[in-house]
Amino acid sequence: MAEHPDSAVVHRGYQAFSDGDMETLRSLMTSDCTHHSPGRSRMSGHFKGTDNILRHYGQLMEFTHGTFEITLHDVYVDGRGHAMSHHTWHADGLDRGLEMKGGLFFTLVGGKITDIDECVASIEESDAFWGSD
Repeated sequence: MAEHPDSAVVHRGYQAFSDGDMETLRSLMTSDCTHHSPGRSRMSGHFKGTDNILRHYGQLMEFTHGTFEITLHDVYVDGRGHAMSHHTWHADGLDRGLEMKGGLFFTLVGGKITDIDECVASIEESDAFWGSD
């Protein structure tokens, strides 16, 4: 069975992120796309526009000295412009490492990502790892 087009976009996005290919990531999103990250840490907030989203992704690498890694497990689609991913991420911070399950809920229009809502297994643990500004 062929992969659903929305699933293919999400898979391409995860691969581009893992490869550090920010231009491919940019091409998969609308210019006004927004990424919503939960919690109250320095990595939390609403990042609107591809420049801000890509800067946010760069900070994931900067704050973890390049150790941030993500493993995609599954992508689920509804056929109406939504996709949901399930992944595990790992990173080493200043004083410890953290591995956490999570996922992203994507809204897609015309084959491009317009909105990304991030969910994590523990907001409190994530906030403690990332720290405040």
